[in-house]
Amino acid sequence: MPPEPQTANPILSESQIADLKLAASKMSGSTRRAFQADMSRKYCAGNARQTERCFGWGREGVQLGLEEQRSGMVCVGAQAAYCGQKRWEETQPEAAAALLALAEAHSQQDPTFRSSIAYTRLTAAEAIRQLQAMGFSGGQVPAPSTMARILNRNGYRLRKVEKAKPQKKFQKPTPSSPISRPTMGSLPMGGQTPEHGLQGDRQHR
Repeated sequence: MPPEPQTANPILSESQIADLKLAASKMSGSTRRAFQADMSRKYCAGNARQTERCFGWGREGVQLGLEEQRSGMVCVGAQAAYCGQKRWEETQPEAAAALLALAEAHSQQDPTFRSSIAYTRLTAAEAIRQLQAMGFSGGQVPAPSTMARILNRNGYRLRKVEKAKPQKKFQKPTPSSPISRPTMGSLPMGGQTPEHGLQGDRQHR
């Protein structure tokens, strides 16, 4: 049976239909299905077959988009579970555990305790060298740039660890300290303190 010819919607012009088809072509997955379902309900009374004739979209995808909107559930394709490259920590768990142990041994917590980030003195090149010394082959050890990203996403920053600077101690004045003794310019004539001169004056009386 030959396919039914596409018929334009009387509400939309040829230019408007072309614009909507172009917009849908820029989308993918559930986003495109939701857009097609919206246009189907707006211009084709929610009829997937009529939407196919008007816009040239597959009626199966339009119907699925309508069902997703009615149920509130979005279908996820099986390819989502198999696409994308796994992280190095997932493909090399033993080397990753050894790397994190090395980073922890050379790290120091943020002195301000404002974040959970630890600063490590372990450079990417040194981490690679030590992993290779442990017996991990070149295929198990990432490149230096990747090594830096691995440490960063695991909570370590490649930064020189600064030692905590001790606070300066200021000497407190004491009675026996030269700082607390009166200077010669503050003594009265004769080198006596006011208290000593008062006692001598009492003795003469």
